Amino acid sequence: MKYLRFLSLISSKLHAKILFLFIFKRWLFLSKSKVKTLNEKIQWLKFNEYHKKIYTKCADKYLVREYVAEKGCSEILNPLIANYNNFEEIDFDKLPEKFALKCNHGAGFNIIVEDKNQLDRKNIKLKLDNWMKTDFSLFSAEPHYKKIPRKIICEEFLVNEFGQFPDDYKFYCFDGVPKYVMLCQGRKNAETKFYYFDMDWNLAPLSKDSLDAINQNIKIEKPIAFDEMKKYAYKLSSDFKFVRADFYHVNGKVIFGELTFTPSAGLDRDRLEKTDLLLGDLLNLG
Repeated sequence: MKYLRFLSLISSKLHAKILFLFIFKRWLFLSKSKVKTLNEKIQWLKFNEYHKKIYTKCADKYLVREYVAEKGCSEILNPLIANYNNFEEIDFDKLPEKFALKCNHGAGFNIIVEDKNQLDRKNIKLKLDNWMKTDFSLFSAEPHYKKIPRKIICEEFLVNEFGQFPDDYKFYCFDGVPKYVMLCQGRKNAETKFYYFDMDWNLAPLSKDSLDAINQNIKIEKPIAFDEMKKYAYKLSSDFKFVRADFYHVNGKVIFGELTFTPSAGLDRDRLEKTDLLLGDLLNLG
């Protein structure tokens, strides 16, 4: 579907509709009265809300730090080691043994370095140079990424008390109120699990993994900082009709991940149909 990216240069709406048709086998009608599911309403928001500057700022993995601080939440920011305009500015000798490199203007532009001595700098340069030339907004018709000034950022390496990549908590927030949280476990292997919980940490039957856990009476321990994460989700979602506020739980401490306005670009084919409708019902377009 790479050739469809060029459609965004002509019409982002047409691009979005064709992608939606390709994935869901039905036409997308972008009128407020016809969009029902979360996927559909995200498509509507792309073209009726996400042109505002606040979305560009908060989709920017560098400038969102400023927004988090403005909301009085600077204590949850993962320490920033450095930021760069290009690969040539990176002084690897000054970096710690472990760190994370990210481009700020898209999703998936991440390089996790667990041992600096094993770095393949040539490969890293190829990746970063390619990402820095990429207009991420064209991939899946996500216009809020279009005007982000591109940077490379270097953040501290995150690891939990077991020496593993920390669990990821994604709060689905509507009009400034978190309603459900999705726990992602095992992100570094092929056994990733996705569990939904309500705001009282009860398993919600909104994913296959949640249903399996409920049916098998599996108990998943509530994280120590869950109530603290909820507090931050309220603060960081207050300006938006919908946002997914993402956090990590590291040794009992909350670490901010990102603010996500278009989960899976509004093209999540793995979300259960009933979940897509339920979350869509919670999103009031006004």
